[in-house]
Amino acid sequence: MTTAVLVPQELSARVPAEQRGPGLDRDSVRLLVSRGTEVSHHAFVELPGQLKAGDLLVVNTSPTLAAAVDGIVGHARVVVHFSTRGDDGRWAVELRDPDGAGTTRARAGEPAGTVVRLPGDVRLVLEEPLTSRSPRLWWGRVSDADVLGLLRRHGRPIRYSYTERDQPLSVYQTVFALPSADGAGSAEMPSAARPFTSRLVTELVSRGVQFAPITLHTGVASAQAHEPPYPERYEVPEASARLINAAKAGGGRVIAVGTTAVRAVESATDADGAVREAKGWTGLVVTPERGVRVIDGLLTGLHEPEASHLLMLKAIAGGAAIHRSYDEALRGQYLWHEFGDVHLILQDGAHSEHCSGNSW
Repeated sequence: MTTAVLVPQELSARVPAEQRGPGLDRDSVRLLVSRGTEVSHHAFVELPGQLKAGDLLVVNTSPTLAAAVDGIVGHARVVVHFSTRGDDGRWAVELRDPDGAGTTRARAGEPAGTVVRLPGDVRLVLEEPLTSRSPRLWWGRVSDADVLGLLRRHGRPIRYSYTERDQPLSVYQTVFALPSADGAGSAEMPSAARPFTSRLVTELVSRGVQFAPITLHTGVASAQAHEPPYPERYEVPEASARLINAAKAGGGRVIAVGTTAVRAVESATDADGAVREAKGWTGLVVTPERGVRVIDGLLTGLHEPEASHLLMLKAIAGGAAIHRSYDEALRGQYLWHEFGDVHLILQDGAHSEHCSGNSW
């Protein structure tokens, strides 16, 4: 499969699983399981049967923010996506154009000094591009206003055109989400954890599966423009580092729930494979060449053909395994995106090949 192959539009998950029919819940999605190039098909509620006592799931506790706010540039309506709060009080932001259908489309670049008028007479000034690789993202400064308060009063969850309608913020919170002490959170949901319910977590714990919480506040989707991921704020607590190291020492598998959990844990891992307490900013990009030092598996959604996340998947399982599983996902009509189905990727000990580029 090459990058010329696109995900069919009908395979986009347009609404959450619990809204697709009576009696359904968040966990009413499908689970594709890869062990090397061996692929099997399951319901997500069968996840406990795919794990064993001593395995450990690393989960992201970052809550999702109502990060989309309407604004005006000159006489034009725009939507501002507030992505990441910097240490100097500025925010990484993206300006987008309303598409007339309730969602947005990418907007042409704005010059430095552009002023965006926001609700409540708040003004956002674009100061400089976030990086030379991400011209759509800017560092901007909001004058005389609390941005998190602005988001609580006037924001809504970021929504893209493949979804059917706006959803309340609660739909975008995972069962693991915890309020941050400083009110920070993710611009977009750490969506791999969305299918988990309290009922399923209880069953996993009863079977001897452990959980290690980390935090990584995600920015707006880099896959939107096929860009490499940019720095994000993360924390791996000391207690979670101890749990991960103990699981490895005891022969259990460390399985990340989402690519965000991989990025956080691998950022906190020494060259000898020991995980340490860590916090701050990570710019780590996990590639097949870099590999992974502690992660043995990944539970994740299905990613677009040119998403940089696919390099991480190959680093964990190898290119042949990912190629095979994505062929099966298309053949099996699995659903993509944040409300879609889930993929459990487990190593088989033969994933040492090095693949470069973004082809499947």
